[in-house]
Amino acid sequence: MTDHIDSTAQGHAAKGWDLHCHSAYSDGTETPEGLVLEAKRLGLAGVGITDHDTWAGWDEAVTAAERYGVPLVRGTEITADVDGTCVHMLGLLYDPTDPVLCDLFATTRENRVKRMKKMVENLSADYPISWDDVVGQVKEGEQTTIGRPHIADAMVAMGFFENRSEAFKHTINKNSKYYVPIVSPSAKTVVKAVKHAGGVAIIAHPAGATRNRSILTDEQIADVASAGLDGLEVFHRENSPEQQRRLLGLAKELNLLTTGGSDWHGSGKPNLMGENTTDPDVVAEIEARGAIAIIR
Repeated sequence: MTDHIDSTAQGHAAKGWDLHCHSAYSDGTETPEGLVLEAKRLGLAGVGITDHDTWAGWDEAVTAAERYGVPLVRGTEITADVDGTCVHMLGLLYDPTDPVLCDLFATTRENRVKRMKKMVENLSADYPISWDDVVGQVKEGEQTTIGRPHIADAMVAMGFFENRSEAFKHTINKNSKYYVPIVSPSAKTVVKAVKHAGGVAIIAHPAGATRNRSILTDEQIADVASAGLDGLEVFHRENSPEQQRRLLGLAKELNLLTTGGSDWHGSGKPNLMGENTTDPDVVAEIEARGAIAIIR
């Protein structure tokens, strides 16, 4: 465990693994194959597919990883809650057939659809948008986890805004009158479900200040850690250098792994794959703890 900000973890692509990337099975713009090909183009040591609340893109990612010789970590980004603060959890290398985790995904996806439909209903009071317009932006059919980016894409396609960022800024951010809060399981519940499935549980971008009015405190992170948390995603563009130092110290104190990821969404976000990465030694420890192997 290191107590300083390591340059390798922050972005030397050839040496590191980007463990936080999204495909079109959630709110990314590229197929799982496109995700793998981008990792290959950059010379990453390996890449993770972590779509929201689903593992539906795993098979395509595995096929591409084996075809192009790119090591692959299979995972999911799971939406959770800590005392009213929205928290994203990375569940890595878990057994996708585990009934506890499958039930959790089914519930979170159902809640997501209800939330998105209500948000579209709110928007329709001022914009001529329908649920069908949003579904029209979904690339992988019913297996796709629908989220706010799909609403944003529909607004862009209809000519109201130039891009996703503009749509978020003016209509579906958390301060908007159209916004509907998400209903999520507690972070401790998610940790326990991921561990039940033999996976590795990591809090994604724990100091990301743009998502909530307040970031997680040391005490809140320690409470989640008591449920079996494995690590913190320290190296992420939403964690400031000051917060990265804080998180490194906390990880050392709580004996947690420290990871890095870009949160890549293809052209859906400005985040660049490989801009933050995870040290190979940490990846080896994640594999040792996981229920399934890394594809090599």
